[in-house]
Amino acid sequence: MLDRMGTLETERPADYLARLAASDLGRAYKTLVLDEMDIGAGDLVLDLGCGPGADLAGFAAAVGAEGRVVGIDSDPGAVRDAVRLASAWSQVTVEEGDVHALRSSDGSVDRVHTDRVLQHVGDPDVVVGEVARVLAPSGLACFAEPDWDTLVIDHPDASIAGSYRSFVTDQVVRNARIGRRLPALCERHGLRVRRVIPITAVFRDVTEADRVLGFERVTTRAVAAGYLDDEQAARWLAHLRTEPFFASVTLFVTVADGPAVSTGAETDRDVGRWPRHPDHDPVEQ
Repeated sequence: MLDRMGTLETERPADYLARLAASDLGRAYKTLVLDEMDIGAGDLVLDLGCGPGADLAGFAAAVGAEGRVVGIDSDPGAVRDAVRLASAWSQVTVEEGDVHALRSSDGSVDRVHTDRVLQHVGDPDVVVGEVARVLAPSGLACFAEPDWDTLVIDHPDASIAGSYRSFVTDQVVRNARIGRRLPALCERHGLRVRRVIPITAVFRDVTEADRVLGFERVTTRAVAAGYLDDEQAARWLAHLRTEPFFASVTLFVTVADGPAVSTGAETDRDVGRWPRHPDHDPVEQ
């Protein structure tokens, strides 16, 4: 039996939003997303729900001095942090705004990005519709969003693990299954889904997982909501703290081309060519 008592955090840390981005997992999937976006020099990139600006540096480097990156977030504190970070690049601006009502004009944007953002918005369908509206036909959107129904945590009592996951999907994350919904939402609004890439995070260290998943804080809330009783919660947390640990959850990267232009003529795709160019505690926010 392992001795890990006291390793679970009881309060949400101030640096939570930057944690996943700075982890090995975060850096790996963000590198993949940046590569999939295939940003060109001079492009206009919208980073929806940019948070404190974890992705702005990569986008700024990709668009170059002639391009433009606009970060948008509804959290004034995150916007202030991102503005400070963005001061290093003249081509980057950050603004407080609502991703349900983008200020960009129709067909004016080359690339749109979200990273763990649509899981929290009021209406993902409206946001994807806005992305389709502002995205150029030759543009591309890249949505990196989780599906919390894929959360797997090893525990000898499967019913406790299931109740914990149900609390997360029912009560904690507003759009808990957005990862699987995105291809249909994209197609509904005329975006052409190019591919969906599953990225499964596997955790074998409870302390590392807790930095992302906030087990004790979420468990306390699950008890208050009636998903677990006190005895179940005690057994759940004791197992997490003292026994070999395993957890996994899958994030889906949906890559979609801009809406097709209906002209009656051949399109790039018709002739076999691509167009010009080939986002909080995720649980607690």
